Amino acid sequence: MVLLPSPQQLRYLVALAQSRHFGRAANECAVTQSTLSAGILALERQLDARILDRDAGKRLVFTELGLEVVHRAEAALAALEAVSEAVSAARTPMSGRLRLGVIPTIGPFLLPRLMPALRAAFPRLQLFLREDTTNRLMDRLAGSRLDLALLATPCDCGEAELLTLVQDEFLLALSPRHPLGQESAVPIAALATERLLLLEEGHCLRDQALSACRQLRGADQQEGQDLYTATSLYTLVQMVAGGLGVTLLPRLAIDAGICAGTGIVLRPIAGGGAWRTLSLAWRPNSPHAPEYRALATVVEHVAKPTE
Repeated sequence: MVLLPSPQQLRYLVALAQSRHFGRAANECAVTQSTLSAGILALERQLDARILDRDAGKRLVFTELGLEVVHRAEAALAALEAVSEAVSAARTPMSGRLRLGVIPTIGPFLLPRLMPALRAAFPRLQLFLREDTTNRLMDRLAGSRLDLALLATPCDCGEAELLTLVQDEFLLALSPRHPLGQESAVPIAALATERLLLLEEGHCLRDQALSACRQLRGADQQEGQDLYTATSLYTLVQMVAGGLGVTLLPRLAIDAGICAGTGIVLRPIAGGGAWRTLSLAWRPNSPHAPEYRALATVVEHVAKPTE
């Protein structure tokens, strides 16, 4: 009879692979570092295989076989979790814990309205929130550390199942003294000579804004084209108000009052086509998919643009 690894051993292994640090992995698993180290060592002995390359010095390095074991461990844990999820979904729909990830360009502007609506619609739902960039949320979703993610698409969502909700229009944000503020709608070509302010690398809104300004794609490599970056939409707004440049802001943030008191002028892009799409993502073949679709109805209602 083959002695199979325990789920706890697999959790130790996956946590270590994701954090690349024994201490952080132990905290993630709520055990001591010595307990986690002993669990990894016991797993290696049980499998009669080297998972970690202990000849690499102080660096944490997985062997090629170890990386394969990690990949299969993630799949095995996801399958085990799906068993419990299927039973839970059948017993009491829309109840218990739900781990929802949300990106920073959506969370602060939608959650204050969404949370009360979800509590009213699903009073037995226990919602746990995590705000992070798209790539990190997708990693956590694939690794079964999130159940659901609220994103802006298009983005790289891997194999996740996507449900599109609403379009979130981009408006051009200008300083009160900017001459383009006299236009009722601004042609995209008019931005070719403007200093475009964007979020830092890693934020999908940066790529979506550049995609909307196709003539400016790759502008950060063009000689003479200044490109300033910020860590948040709030910082971008202050930079625009200070006359440092122009930016594209999503309607969701505008409706939430991000420009209030700044004097910023907002103008649509002529010809349309400047928007992102709010979407929900979950693991493929999730037994909770019907419940997620019910939850999506609430999100869609709350996220609709203000008339």
